[in-house]
Amino acid sequence: MSLVKLTIKGISYSQTQNGAYALILNEVDGDRKLPIVIGAFEAQSIAIALEKEIKPPRPLTHDLFKNFAERFDIVVKQVIIHKLVDGVFYSTIICERDKIEEIIDARTSDAIALALRFSAPIFTYKNILDKAGVYLDSNSNSKNELDFLMDTGIVENDDNKKPVSNQYQDYTLSELNDLLATAVQNEDYEKAAEIRDEMSRR
Repeated sequence: MSLVKLTIKGISYSQTQNGAYALILNEVDGDRKLPIVIGAFEAQSIAIALEKEIKPPRPLTHDLFKNFAERFDIVVKQVIIHKLVDGVFYSTIICERDKIEEIIDARTSDAIALALRFSAPIFTYKNILDKAGVYLDSNSNSKNELDFLMDTGIVENDDNKKPVSNQYQDYTLSELNDLLATAVQNEDYEKAAEIRDEMSRR
């Protein structure tokens, strides 16, 4: 089966389903997008790796894994989203140490969070993209992308977490900035991610 390289377009937040996040992947040599619904913690970890705007004073779980792997000369070479069963994506992390390659099973959200930290490429198989990939109208409102993708019925939460309500919609941007600074200072990164997403939606 042929592999298709993917890039990360970003993380989208549902306007109709509070607490639901979708990681949107693009095929490199095409127009299809592969949406994967993830939990708030995973969205936060991926967003931090993508944007580098929030600098945690101590390492998050995926940062700790990277530090641990580097200490023992383990390198993440690539991530492959290799299976889609009942709306759930399955992935493997291809690692290398002392020129010996190992394949490790992982949740897709964790695999991608690590791929970002190791600057490792992300792939899927063509048949998975044929099955779950979607085309989005280039003129569509990006804020409504996740709602559109959810309406297609092809995305499922990869860890079956229930969405949580958005409690920050009534705050001003100035208040959100203060809340974000406090959340980071208190190392409450899940709250920080929710606040950042509310700011991004505006």
